[in-house]
Parts: sequence; structure tokens; C-alpha cells
Amino acid sequence: MLGFTAAFICSVASVAGFAPHTPVVSRSASYHGGSKNAFVMRDYPKPNVEDTENYRMYQQLSRSFSTTLKAEDTAQKKKVAIIGGGLSGLACAKYLADAGHEPTVYEARDVLGGKVSAWQDEDGDWIETGLHIFFGAYPNMMNLFDELNIHDRLQWKVHKMIFAMQELPGEFTTFDFIPGIPAPFNFALAILLNQKMLTLQEKLQTAPPLLPMLVRGQDFIDEQDELSVLDFMREYGMPERINTEVFISMAKALDFIDPDKLSMTVVLTAMNRFLNEDNGLQMAFLDGNQPDRLCAPMVQHIEARGGKVLLNSPIQEIVTNDDGSIEHLKLRSGEIVEADEYVSAMPVDIVKRMVPEKWQTMPYFRQFDELEGIPVINLHLWFDRKLSSVDHLCFSRSPLLSVYADMSTTCKEYHDDKASMLELVFAPCSPLAGGNVNWISKSDEEIIDATMGELARLFPTEIAADPTWPATANQGPQGQAKLRKYAVVKVPRSVYAAIPGRNKYRPSQNTPIPNLTMAGDWTSQKFLGSMEGAVLGGKLAAEVVCKKALGIELDPIKEIQSNIVEAATKHVPKAPLGVKGNGAIAFGGGATLSKNAEKLLREVDPTQFVEAA
Repeated sequence: MLGFTAAFICSVASVAGFAPHTPVVSRSASYHGGSKNAFVMRDYPKPNVEDTENYRMYQQLSRSFSTTLKAEDTAQKKKVAIIGGGLSGLACAKYLADAGHEPTVYEARDVLGGKVSAWQDEDGDWIETGLHIFFGAYPNMMNLFDELNIHDRLQWKVHKMIFAMQELPGEFTTFDFIPGIPAPFNFALAILLNQKMLTLQEKLQTAPPLLPMLVRGQDFIDEQDELSVLDFMREYGMPERINTEVFISMAKALDFIDPDKLSMTVVLTAMNRFLNEDNGLQMAFLDGNQPDRLCAPMVQHIEARGGKVLLNSPIQEIVTNDDGSIEHLKLRSGEIVEADEYVSAMPVDIVKRMVPEKWQTMPYFRQFDELEGIPVINLHLWFDRKLSSVDHLCFSRSPLLSVYADMSTTCKEYHDDKASMLELVFAPCSPLAGGNVNWISKSDEEIIDATMGELARLFPTEIAADPTWPATANQGPQGQAKLRKYAVVKVPRSVYAAIPGRNKYRPSQNTPIPNLTMAGDWTSQKFLGSMEGAVLGGKLAAEVVCKKALGIELDPIKEIQSNIVEAATKHVPKAPLGVKGNGAIAFGGGATLSKNAEKLLREVDPTQFVEAA
């Protein structure tokens, strides 16, 4: 997922580049019937992501696992069972293995990665759960790539941002980050240099409401959690056009949510993390599929140090002792898993279905009721020829689409000079996210038709009028590109919905259960729901386990809200629902829905099929 980074880019979008600067090159191309003109870019050198306070801080945490947090004798060495093989679970296992422990990851599915998982279709083409972009200001992810020695797998792009011009179909505008200008000055300069999105007066009106973030810091940021982006904008007198020009793209890139539904704390947190890093918003694509290029090196690292990663190992039940501590895990196979420590790296919607009766009146677990995953859809569209494209991420500024990229241009493994494969994020997908349609309930054909209508606007002279897709009916004869194949990946419960008032309910990794630790991007950490947040959540969970093993005092459990404490006293415990069915949807992932998977989804998550009011 793009997480909060992509949002911030859109809001103001400007960070210093790296030297030397190589300009965008244009060339003519006679693609298989495609456009004569296309932007052509090359991969860029890795920017200096190491020279930041955040990078050094988390580098020190990484190193502590093999030094101050290292288990030096048998008594300190713990057997740790980790439920979930997404990025958070794998990161937790990686750092526990570094510290000398014996982690075993139990992944329910036949593929690793969770929300960054991918698989091949019958043609051998890779289908990804989401369009995932890496940013310079991902300090834990950048440390992880360095520790695994896989930095060469990132394809860094030119330091700029590209936006579709909503009122000028087929045209784009950019925020250009001037090399050599330090943050935060480059931030302002990129906005001022763009003459197409906002007037000078609107730009000047945008800045003052954000100044308290710089002056008061995190206290001010946390106070804005009850306001949506739109509420904040209006309360502080920001021009309405900033919403349509900037905030819609920003909000949907952050959390797949429209500005009237997204917490302003999310936006300010993103800005606070990225404002002072020169290369923080520079973007990179992974050079291939995530299971092979990212997850596999993590598994190799874990196994080389005595850990294990097991696929097709779904947990049926968390069995507790009389005091509430975990006695063992029971797998669906009937196998009993006993460990010294247990880590949940499951998505919040799955965790809620697994909470044992003895925990259900504890306020810590009741706060999970306030969190839920947001629906999102990831699309893959294969065309019969090459479209005009850029070697970069593009912000569509469309009512239905968030961001997209021509993966045949941006990614080495998917490279194709003859035909385009667009990967697009379709959002918002539900009323929870600000939409007026529950798109998860719609057929693939309805979703693709709506998308083709939006692409006809983005590529007005290239998309053909195709009777298969009625939304393209008004295309002129100049358009020739037709859809050859598509895949619709529905993720009914993606990253936690960052709607107003939710941030305070995100739990600490430390829990009231003596042998349980929580991981996941939805737990309390600085980088919100994102790949970076997932890695950090797993890393912090590993830190908790290591400290317990060494007898080091833990930080207190995050304060729980009084309304949750009261609700816990009134809650009547009952047998946990457990996870029903098999496959990605059952375990909180994304999939191209079969009839059986849709039937299961209707049973376990009926809100996805309720028509919007």
C-alpha cells in the first residue's frame, strides 16, 4: 500500500533531489499502434536516505538486536510463535532471529506478504494485492533493505510528482524537486514553481494553518484527530479549491479515503515525518514481484539464523490458561503449538475474530472494536498496445481512482516495450471511505467499465471506443488501445480506516497478557498504515519480546480511553467467532473473487454488500 507517504507528496510535494540531476528525456516511439510521444525516464541513483535523524535512530534499534538486546545464554533464548506472515510478522521474526531467539512464523495462506502478497495467474502474469511504492522517508524499510543487502532491487525514479489535470483531459502537471535545496525550503519552492494547480494567493493561504504543527509538534497533531481533513481546512480558513486540487488526491493516497472522512492527524503526521528530509518523498518501485524480491530474502535471513517460516498453517484457536496467559495455539490441522512467547501479526479485523473469552472484558482488547480495515480494489489492465506513459507514479485526481503506474515501464520484471500494463488503485470503495457505492459488491465487469471511463479521460486520444465497455462509447476514432485482459483484486479489509477519532484506539505492542505481544501496521507507531508502519510494528514487537527475555522494564501500555474502560465492564464474553473458510479473503488479504469467496464474504462481512444510502 502507498500509505501516508503518497498523501503527503500530493499535499505539498516538495523535497530536495539528489545530485547529479538528470532531466526527463522525451523521445518519439513507434509502439505497436500506440502513442507517438511518450515520456521516457531512466532509473536514478539511490538517494542519500541514511543522513537523517530517523534513519539513524532506527538503525540503532536494528543494531541493538545483535548487541544490547541479544540473548546470550540458553535461559534468555525464547521460542516465539508469530501468527501471520505479512511484512510485520516477517520483520518481527527477522529481528528476533538477529537477537538469538527461535521465531516460527505461522502463515495461513500459501503465499507470504499479507497486503503486499502477489501470485501468478494462468498466463504466468503476476497479480499484486496493491500498488506499492517505497519512499526515501521509510527509515525502517531502508534499514531493512540495507541489512538484507537488497538495495539494488529498488528502482528509484526522478524526484518529482506527476498529477493528471482533472479539468484538462490528457494533460499532466508536476511538482519538481530542485536538487541541492535543503528541506524544508524545497517544500515551498516546489509549490511555488507549479503554476497550474493553485494560484499564488491560494498557496499563501495554505501555509498558516500548518504552522502550529511546526511550533507545537505532536501535541497539536494529536489534537486534530477528531477533525476530518475537510473540517480542518474549513476551520482554519483554507480555500475550498485546495480540496479539489490537492486534498482529494492526498487523502485517497494516504488511506483510500476522501477528505471528508480522513482524520487530519494522519495528514499532519505524514507531513511531520517527511518535512525535514531532503529525499524523503523520492519514490522507488521494487524491480519485481514482492514474494520473490522482498519476502524471500527475509525468509532466508530468518532461516539462516535458526528460525522457521511455515505456509498453509492457519490458527484455529488461541487457548488460554486460567490466568489468561496463552497455553498454546491450536492449528486447524490439529497440531498444538507451544512457545515461550506469542506474537499476533494478524490484521485487526482477523484479531477481533480470534480474541479468547478470557480477554474480552479487558479494555486493551475492547478498543479493537473501534478499528476496522478500509475496503480497496487494486486493478491490473493489460492493453493491446503501448500507451503514453511515464516511468513514475501518477496521481489521477479522479473521483474513482487514486494512483496508477504503467508497470510495463516502471518495473524491470514487468517490462514490455510493445504493450502497457496499468496497475491502478480504485478508491474510495465504500461509504466508510466517503464513496457513494459499495464497489466490493459490484461485478468485475462493472468496476472495469467505470475504470475504462476514467481512463478515457486520462488518455482521451488513445483509449478506443470499445462496445465491451460502454463507458468508452464517446471516444473518437483516434483512440485505438483496447483492453486485452484484466484482473480485479478486492481487499475488503485493507489498512485500518483512519477516520476521525481512531488514532487513540491503536494499541501498544505491549499487552496485558504476559506472553502476548502485538504487531501490525495498525498498532501504535509513527508511520500509520503502510509498509513502513508494518515493518516498524513488527520491529517494535520484537523489541518488547527481547526486553522481556532479558528482564528489562517495558514501557507502560498505551493509555486506554475511559469510554473503552466503561464498555469493557459491560461486555458479555462469548466464544470467539474464529476465521471461516480458506483463502486470502478469509485471512484479511486480497483476491480475485471466485463465487465461493464472494459467498463467504457475504456471510462474514455483509456490510460490504449493503447499498449506500
